Amino acid sequence: MNPTNLSKYPNKLIVSKIRNGIVIDHIPAGKALKVLRVLGITGSEGLRVALVMNVESRKLGRKDIVKIEEKFLSMKELSLIALIAPTATINVIKEYKVVEKQRVEPPSIVKGLIKCPNPTCISRKKNEPIKSLFKLKSTNPIMLECQYCGYVLKGDEIEDYIES
Repeated sequence: MNPTNLSKYPNKLIVSKIRNGIVIDHIPAGKALKVLRVLGITGSEGLRVALVMNVESRKLGRKDIVKIEEKFLSMKELSLIALIAPTATINVIKEYKVVEKQRVEPPSIVKGLIKCPNPTCISRKKNEPIKSLFKLKSTNPIMLECQYCGYVLKGDEIEDYIES
């Protein structure tokens, strides 16, 4: 698509391709900024990032999309994305081609990634050598149960308790 002829494409989004990196697609509408936050991307890293929010989707009605050049995800990052945006798909791009496509899946056990909101939970005590431990209780909506105190953490709360 030639950018000088934009009037021919009034209903098209124009976002350039990335050579190497990832495209996170099918993010529930309005959650792309949360995904960037859990990845620690602020914009000052020098990564080229494209963010598209609230676009039409046959699957979700509306969705967000994030493209990040020269970024590949760790297992920890995949787990965090799955907890924030469980419908997301990750496309790995190499030399402008999709070489891998996968749906994220919330992990059944989440250890040390999320802080228990219960201030009296043993995992919150500074002098205790244990890490938080949550078990996936439900996938729709996402619900995690602390294995030490029983606190149930629900979907939108999760982002607030991600360990840094």
